[in-house]
Amino acid sequence: MKQSEIKELSIVDLNEKLGALQKNYTDLKMAHAITPLENPLQLRGLRRTVARIATELTKRELQ
Repeated sequence: MKQSEIKELSIVDLNEKLGALQKNYTDLKMAHAITPLENPLQLRGLRRTVARIATELTKRELQ
């Protein structure tokens, strides 16, 4: 998810996305620990998307 797409979402949508992505990241991480993923770069992309959304939420709270 790109930063421009994240800025267009509302706070409620961002919170929902954040929860879903965090769960997805945890599931992928556990699956990778058991059997290696075909594309381990998925973990990095998902982690960075979670960070982008969390950063946007923090930025909106401070404004």
